[in-house]
Order: sequence, then C-alpha cells, then structure tokens
Amino acid sequence: MPFQQGSARTRQRTVLLVGIVVLLAALVLAVVLASVLTHGERGEVAPKMLKWKDRGTTKNLQEVILGRCYSYVMARYPELGDKDCLKIWESLKHAFIYKDPCNITSEDYQPLMELASHPIPCNKSLFWSKTNDLAHRYTKSNQNFLTLEDTLLGYMADRVSWCGDPSAPGINYESCPKRSECESNPSSVFWKMASKMFAEAACGVVQVMLNGSIEAGAFRSSSIFGSIEIFNLNPDKVSAVHIWVMHDIGGPQSESCSGHSIKRLTSILEERNFKITCEDNYRPVQLLQCVYNPDHTDCRLCTNTMANP
Repeated sequence: MPFQQGSARTRQRTVLLVGIVVLLAALVLAVVLASVLTHGERGEVAPKMLKWKDRGTTKNLQEVILGRCYSYVMARYPELGDKDCLKIWESLKHAFIYKDPCNITSEDYQPLMELASHPIPCNKSLFWSKTNDLAHRYTKSNQNFLTLEDTLLGYMADRVSWCGDPSAPGINYESCPKRSECESNPSSVFWKMASKMFAEAACGVVQVMLNGSIEAGAFRSSSIFGSIEIFNLNPDKVSAVHIWVMHDIGGPQSESCSGHSIKRLTSILEERNFKITCEDNYRPVQLLQCVYNPDHTDCRLCTNTMANP
C-alpha cells in the first residue's frame, strides 16, 4: 500500500508540473503574439520621414557644431571662453528636433541666441549681399571687419544644414525644406534671427559690400540685408553707413553708386537718419580680387571712383 500511495503522489506531481509548464508556455505564446501584433500595427501607422527638396541635416551635426564652438571660443576668441558649448548645442538641438520643419518659430531659437550672443566691436560690422565669397575672403585677410559668419552663431552654422521630423529619430538626414517650400523652416528662421541680432549689435561706422555685376541690381529689398538688417540698424548707435559696390574682375558692371537700386538703398537709409557714402570698387577689396586675377586688364590700373549720393 505505501508503494501505491507513493505512485499516486508522483502522478499528481507530474500532472501538476505538466500543467504549470503548459500554462507558462501559453503565457509566453500570448506575450510573443501580442508583441508581434503590436509591432505590426505600429508598422502600419508609423509616420514616414517627410521629404523635401533641399539637402538633409549635415552628418555628425553635433560633432561639427561642438568642434566649431570650441575652436571659436578657445582658439580664435579666448575672451569668450566662458561660453558653454554643450549648452549651446543642446539649445540648437531642442530648437528643431522632433518638430515640423515648416513650423519653426523665433521662440524656438531664443535660448540659443541668448547663449551664443557676444558684443561686436564698433566700426567692425560688415554686411554683404551676393558677395559671400569676396566678403569672407576680405575679413579673413583683414581682421578689422566682421561679418555675421565671423560671429560665434554664424561661424557654427555657416554652410551647415539641419531640420527635424515628427517621427523617430526626430532629425531628417535625407532632406530639409527650401525657403520656397515654407518660410518657417529651421534655416530661414535661424538666419533671420541671427541677422537681426547682428544688425542690432552694430555701432560706429558700418560697411556694406554689394555686387554691382548682378543684372537685377546691387541692392535687393528681398535680401536678408534689404529686408531685415537695414531696418535693425540703430541710428543712435551707428554713425555712418559706407557702401561698397564691387564688380567682378572681367565681369559686367551692371550698376554703380549712381545706379537705381543704390539710390533706393540710400533713400531708405536717409529716411532713417544715417550718414551715407558709396564707393565703386573699394580699393582694398579690389586688390584682393586682383590677387586671384593678377594679369587681367582690370587689375593693371586698379582704379576706383568715389560717389556721395
């Protein structure tokens, strides 16, 4: 009898263990099935990355921004060494990550502007329009002038692109919207705010380098300079505006200081009570142009003319 009782107990334990194993297997199967179904549903409804016409976010954007920031505040301008580059990067990232790239606001960038802003010495501000390469070649050779791209904000962002996307990973590396696709894109909003701040900081004599070889006119009201910077110069801080109308070496001379668009520019400046001078082919800049074209006939005489509208 004891042997039969032991066998009964063994069978009961076996049945119990089998039941537990079956129950656990059922639970595992249920979890796996639920996971598969959930992922399948997510895959069906997950939003796709938006597609735009401009290049996507610069690869390794964080490393690029941090590297430029540290280079600027540690090597180029050590007096700005108190700037926190990590906070500056985080502020830039939070301005656009996981956001609709056509719905960026000035409020998104305000913390970044405050973190990266710094004073601009008087008489050093150089504004430009359609003279990008020439203006920056000049500021590299002459430390007496600074463009927006020579400030911390502009130096970090120059020739770099970025935009977000509502779907993971929150940054679009494939494409970003052009200004023609939407005005409130990350790049346009950033440069408008940075340009406004650069103009507001200008003091003393400011310089403006324009392209007189453009058929449409050297001054364009739709440009960043014509629509933002010119209206944020402070007449109480800026004593005079010097306009340089530069012509391409060997290129057309579509407009000079007496041209129609320059007259429109001087009219706007005069209405805002600025003193104005205008010079065609400002000699120091023209000499820089001739470094790259020493044998051209335009460089043999290297003459210039003065005009005071």
